[in-house]
Amino acid sequence: MPHRGGSEVERGRLAHPKAAAEDLGDRRPRSDRLIAESVVKTGGATTVSALNKIAQTMVSDRRGILAADESIGTMSARLEKVGVEPTAENRRMYRELIVTTPQLAESISGIILADETFHQRLSNGRTFPEYLEDIGILAGIKVDTGAKPLAGAPDEKITEGLDGLRERVTEYARLGATFAKWRAVITIGDTTPSDRAVRANLHALARYAGLCQEGGVVPIVEPEVLMDGAHSLARCREVTTAVLEALFQELDLMQVQLDGIVLKPNMVVAGTDSGERPTVAEVAQATVEALRATVPPSVPGIAFLSGGQSPEVATQHLGAMQSLDPLPWELTYSFGRALVGPALETWRGDENNWVAAQKALSERAVANAAAR
Repeated sequence: MPHRGGSEVERGRLAHPKAAAEDLGDRRPRSDRLIAESVVKTGGATTVSALNKIAQTMVSDRRGILAADESIGTMSARLEKVGVEPTAENRRMYRELIVTTPQLAESISGIILADETFHQRLSNGRTFPEYLEDIGILAGIKVDTGAKPLAGAPDEKITEGLDGLRERVTEYARLGATFAKWRAVITIGDTTPSDRAVRANLHALARYAGLCQEGGVVPIVEPEVLMDGAHSLARCREVTTAVLEALFQELDLMQVQLDGIVLKPNMVVAGTDSGERPTVAEVAQATVEALRATVPPSVPGIAFLSGGQSPEVATQHLGAMQSLDPLPWELTYSFGRALVGPALETWRGDENNWVAAQKALSERAVANAAAR
């Protein structure tokens, strides 16, 4: 995988890319509020300017994106962990608790839904996308079908779901989706990530992004370098920089319009088993340096995943990045567990805990909005 300056991946591992800082200009202007109703379509495809307006809405006004798109298996496991029977109705009820949290639209611009939730209805009879539109939050949909073992590489995965994606995007857009999400996972180890795993995952991400834009839906592009492992902060920065650089090469190859996407990367952190404990300032600096070296200024915004960080730590890292030099993109959050974890722990399937659980979610959302 080529990097700036012509360096190559050697021995199946990512070589250190150049990370020279670039002057990427001033921060882009903030967008208007909810614009889903104003999307202009030409010849069946949403125009790039309309996609840009949606993307700007997703990352502006101090708001962030809530990821409520866990698969049935993952969500069921989380319910069981807090003593809740993992039925379709309990999954629906939990997601209803989330979206009906009072004043949620003040901190959240969009919510990523799973396919199951996208087709379910709230107690008031509205579908989840319909209700979100009612309260001024954009509805998103996870369209990948999960990470599966990469052939011949037992320690690495490839995200699948491209088959039939054009038709699925068209249907989701008809039902109210304005954006979508696809997650690729990259593992750092003694011999990983391999060049083929990186290339395969980023090529799929770029093809997904192109199909979304063709269908009038803004793609969230999520290349997650996992924090699992014993790698150092420096190694995470090295891999994250290389992955992002390769990602934009693939997006360019597929002629994806960068002003109509939202990037959802990991923060640059030390591996969970490394024993290294970087400061909040060190994580913020390393993350921004990786972004400066790779992300074009035409990208409207970067919505970080929390990646297993605690809610408080993820918020601290986000806040620290805001105080660095002016950046050309909005920096916001697209958290799952770091937003809804406290709410699930509080609710535990007991209707008497409903208000307290929503309060726990609201406090995390407000804290992250404040960190911006």
